[in-house]
Amino acid sequence: MQKRKLNVREYNRYAWDRQVEDGNKFTVPVGPEVIAAARRGEFAVLLTETLPVPRDWFPDAFAGLDLLGLACGGGQQGPVFAALGANVTIFDNSPAQLQRDQQVAEREGLSIRVVEGDMRDLSAFADGSFELVFHPVSNVFCPEVRPVWREACRVLRPGGLLLAGFANPVYYLFGTTLDEQRTLKARYAIPYSDLRSFSPDELQAYMDEGTPLEFGHSLSDLIGGQVEAGFAICGFYEDICPDSPISKLHPTYIATRAIKPREAR
Repeated sequence: MQKRKLNVREYNRYAWDRQVEDGNKFTVPVGPEVIAAARRGEFAVLLTETLPVPRDWFPDAFAGLDLLGLACGGGQQGPVFAALGANVTIFDNSPAQLQRDQQVAEREGLSIRVVEGDMRDLSAFADGSFELVFHPVSNVFCPEVRPVWREACRVLRPGGLLLAGFANPVYYLFGTTLDEQRTLKARYAIPYSDLRSFSPDELQAYMDEGTPLEFGHSLSDLIGGQVEAGFAICGFYEDICPDSPISKLHPTYIATRAIKPREAR
């Protein structure tokens, strides 16, 4: 397969469907006890991998909140928000990941709308459709991130919030495999792309395993891109990837809280 002909979105749809079959930890939906707790107002959700999102990053109340889970399938966050009373739409590229949300909704008697699509194109939604966009680490599977921020800003109402998690670019300097990271030898430039880092044979072997393709974006695109899209960033924290040796030396994830100003800038 020639790199220039590869449709990344189509391949990553297949790859994430396969991750569901293989039981990837990011595809395992929450259990009934998590939903029961959320119905009591007790919850913890992740934008990154280990640190729960601070409660004060969210609106005071979830009841009736129009919320978009952006590239957020898997039945882990969306059902929690629905149990808290939000009007939840989950948008994801993987039909199998969306099915996880539907499974929890059916099991728990929740209402969750699911929509399949590319995170860079939210044309399924009108301007100002949502009050909160929740976007956990997933744009690492998208070649371009600035369109994601522009679309998130468009579908939010003035005063709406974008909560986003993403990989720190430093993670990709050393490569994505554990063997590469154990030596902590700088190998790749940022922005990073699996498509540029593998030979054609290596890329084919990687894809034969059904591993999603990754892209490491620059801070200019990840943070500057949010500002350029119209957001004001008002919250920030870092987190680790516990499976990565890099985390012993440096955080590997970033989370941001951003607001769409009520007045156009």
